[in-house]
Amino acid sequence: TWPWCGRGAAESASRSPATATRSWDGAAERQVAKKEDLVRAFGTDDQTEICKMILSKGELQVSDKERHTQLEQMFRDIATIVADKCVNPETKRPYTVILIERAMKDIHYSVKPHKSTKQQALEVIRQLKETMQIERAHMRLRFILPGKEGKKLKEKLKPLIKVIENEDFHEQLEIVCLIDPGCFREIDELIRSETKGKGTLEVLSLKDVEEGDEKLE
Repeated sequence: TWPWCGRGAAESASRSPATATRSWDGAAERQVAKKEDLVRAFGTDDQTEICKMILSKGELQVSDKERHTQLEQMFRDIATIVADKCVNPETKRPYTVILIERAMKDIHYSVKPHKSTKQQALEVIRQLKETMQIERAHMRLRFILPGKEGKKLKEKLKPLIKVIENEDFHEQLEIVCLIDPGCFREIDELIRSETKGKGTLEVLSLKDVEEGDEKLE
């Protein structure tokens, strides 16, 4: 007997040489086939490298219950972002998260697990505009523009401004206004380029809202 190989190896050894040869050949073929499968799937048969690839690129397998819980959490996170960014344009009051969740259910919004909650929140806002009074809360800005460029630049800024709350002109043009947050970067770049860095832009408030939430109906 071959004590280091166990009973199965001893039995194989007791067979005829031809039988033993076929047995070892079959094992070798299975081993080769396994390596070929690994190379075909991962480009290598190095098990350490394969494990690294699975950990870095593979998808975590979760149960239906875990997946449902994750989707519910994402749904609430999206509603929270929408409630934080938006107001009723007539009252300028923010909506509650509960009301936004209810509105999302009314439009049958389906969470996309592989898309960021911020991207989905912007998508939800666009869809909710079709069924309710909602828009992103305006930012309040102050521009101080050099006298020469000020008036000319004001005309270029007008399409990006929602409301001009105050305007004063002496040696410089000073404007306090409300804008859509999505226009902030374009306004900033326009002022920088047109005034060659001489103009200033100040954020007075990130959200122009009235105190209190919209009531549930």
